[in-house]
Amino acid sequence: MGNCWFRSEYAIYRVSSNTKSESPKDQSPSVKERNDDRKLPSNPEEVEYLRRSSAANPLIVFTFEELKTITGNFRQDHMLGGGGFGNVYKGFIFENVREGLDPIPVAVKVHDGDNSYQGHREWLAEVIFLGHLSHPNLVKLIGYCCEDEHRVLIYEYMARGSVENNLFSRVLLPLPWFIRMKIAFGAAKGLAFLHEAEKPVIYRDFKTSNILLDQDYNAKLSDFGLAKDGPVGDKSHVSTRIMGTYGYAAPEYIMTALVSFFSSFSQEENH
Repeated sequence: MGNCWFRSEYAIYRVSSNTKSESPKDQSPSVKERNDDRKLPSNPEEVEYLRRSSAANPLIVFTFEELKTITGNFRQDHMLGGGGFGNVYKGFIFENVREGLDPIPVAVKVHDGDNSYQGHREWLAEVIFLGHLSHPNLVKLIGYCCEDEHRVLIYEYMARGSVENNLFSRVLLPLPWFIRMKIAFGAAKGLAFLHEAEKPVIYRDFKTSNILLDQDYNAKLSDFGLAKDGPVGDKSHVSTRIMGTYGYAAPEYIMTALVSFFSSFSQEENH
């Protein structure tokens, strides 16, 4: 496996779980945070060292050649969707990919080749959070690839896509109310798990496009690039630069740059 290419002056094993880049709107309280962030791991060995120091879930480190096999060389008719991060492809792990791997369908999220510091942080955030967190209402990260300029994440395949697609599709039938309630309850359980974890997490990107559904309409939260370590002890909030999807972000967060567990709920209320 080649080195995970990344422009950085440092290669020190130190990073917060809060590894998503944020806009510079409110940077003055965060000089120390920015300096610490410059010490992100920048090659496969450092990523694994960091991940294993706090990970509860075993992750598979794939080669890029293996991902070509899994996705049929990233065929266009395998594409599930895309966004600012890049494209997501449906793939299948066959027995001939690597000995010992179970054959399963997967979703392969390929970052768009942005080799900037920001792009690396976004990719790394999901590896750290989903490598540590495990719950029936969080999407399962199976593995990742950090090879040369490639940054890829491999998830369990969610057969029914996002809640957004199901709500606004012109092809699919409208969701019955009991299914909608099941989805809302599942998403709420996922948030509750994050907030009540031993090391609490503030999700910060709770919206319909980030809630995925399996074949039985079980809801799972995905995309942890904006997630942030929550307050501990007697603290009620943490300070941060403004980041999120406008129209979803809580008003008090936009105005003060102070984020709390309640910010996740406000995001959905605003929508």
